[in-house]
Amino acid sequence: MATIKDVAERAGVAPSTVSYVLSGSRKISEETQNAVRAAIRELGYHPRASARALRSARSDVIVLAVPRETGKYRAMDGRFAIEFSDAAREHGYDVLMMTDQDGVGGLRRIARSGLADAAVLMAVQVQDPRVAALRELRFPTALLGHGSEHDEADVPWVDLDWEAAVSLAVRETAAAGHRRIVFLSSADHEIEARRGYAMHGLDGARAAAAHTGADVRIQQSSGDPQVLAKRLREVLLTDPATRPTALVVQHLILLPELLRELAELGLKVPEDLSVVLVGTLPDEPALADFPRIELPVGRMSAAVAELAVAAIAARPGAAGGAPAPEVSHQLITPVMAEGAVIPPP
Repeated sequence: MATIKDVAERAGVAPSTVSYVLSGSRKISEETQNAVRAAIRELGYHPRASARALRSARSDVIVLAVPRETGKYRAMDGRFAIEFSDAAREHGYDVLMMTDQDGVGGLRRIARSGLADAAVLMAVQVQDPRVAALRELRFPTALLGHGSEHDEADVPWVDLDWEAAVSLAVRETAAAGHRRIVFLSSADHEIEARRGYAMHGLDGARAAAAHTGADVRIQQSSGDPQVLAKRLREVLLTDPATRPTALVVQHLILLPELLRELAELGLKVPEDLSVVLVGTLPDEPALADFPRIELPVGRMSAAVAELAVAAIAARPGAAGGAPAPEVSHQLITPVMAEGAVIPPP
């Protein structure tokens, strides 16, 4: 018996698009409608009336869960929220943002109340309790980032390969001739919370150190500018014969403070210290001169929106009664920004 997924594959569209054509709840191009209807005829697909009725009960909202500390602004969060909202709108969904740091209680409330049709989680932890809570409720979920592939085997996600990104940055730095490198990792609180990007970044630094044989010192960053300044002095103001010649930075929230501290220490970039950035926002003019790996915000946001919409379409009782699709895990390969050159020591 044909399913909505079979129709989508035959028509070359997403399952959600088939659902929209059947329900008439979205404006779909005539060409796409014709392709979907042709696939329905060819496969002999018959959507269940009860499933069509259920479609009208949806909210057409996706909740974006972004844990935030009150009063602290993260440009990365804002950029992802905007890009994801744009991507969701392309699928006919509005976005509800939830910023509670814990998130479990709020997500349970939203899932049970019908305020949203799916959840997209950011700042994903290893064994994230939010994932467990939504799994228990069988609520459609997609992850923007990932923690543990083993724990998230049944949940779709998209992420930059942070382990490969940090490893690439360190290996390229070593290839430029640097043998004493400091890796400024994510901040203490991110590591303590076991955020996926933080843990994968640490793994990448360790792997690159073993691969290159370079002296790679891992130094945790801090969300406190004064603590960050103290740690930079500790790792950079050493004997000139053993002083690091390069700094690879993953924690970019306090980058302006970091650069000011380097200037106060009398270190010129890149003459005295090469600085390589991992995970910058794309198209930032102020960072154009830095060798860097950019975070593909637009690509990740578009991908997770598609994953969330597919999860909605595959939910038991959804239009057409589509079976759960194969779970998609998308790990994006990092690249050095075009024209990024790491100067030798």
